[in-house]
Amino acid sequence: MILNGHPHDDPDHFVHALASAYASGAGELHDIRRFDVAKLDFPILRDPSDWKTGDLPEGLTAAQDALVWADHLVILYPLWLGEMPALLTGFFEQIARPGIAVEPGEKGLYRKLLKGKSARLIVTMGMPRAVYKIYFRGHSVKTLERNILKFAGIKPVRVTLIGNVERSNASRMRWLDRIGRLGRRGR
Repeated sequence: MILNGHPHDDPDHFVHALASAYASGAGELHDIRRFDVAKLDFPILRDPSDWKTGDLPEGLTAAQDALVWADHLVILYPLWLGEMPALLTGFFEQIARPGIAVEPGEKGLYRKLLKGKSARLIVTMGMPRAVYKIYFRGHSVKTLERNILKFAGIKPVRVTLIGNVERSNASRMRWLDRIGRLGRRGR
């Protein structure tokens, strides 16, 4: 499952090109299902009971089915205000519901329903990636990895950080090639 988490559907955004490069590489050897958050229509959850017992919006059924179907998830997003975009967070709140990602258990603990799956996070940013890793301590990546993916049983989670995305076209081309190779390897 390839999840393009950029909330804006302008095809000139680098995250879209990266998602296409991964999909192109992966499509050579693997079955893939791709979803672009910017093209999906769903409400943001406002009441915790909606997450627990509310109905999944019709437009997200295929994405939720793909989450269950996939053995590997690739999640791409641009760093916005130090986090993943709010629309991507809202997407996860909708599809990773009890009975799909987790199941309430005893003593307030949850049973992980997505064990056996792996993930790759590909995050773009304007700053150098070393600054993000050292100074900001990779906050949004750690949050997504710990609070959503591993909470549901998805591991290992591998991370690719792409800093200085506005640096040069040559750098972007190298990244597109590298991401396409990851896709071919299914990693």
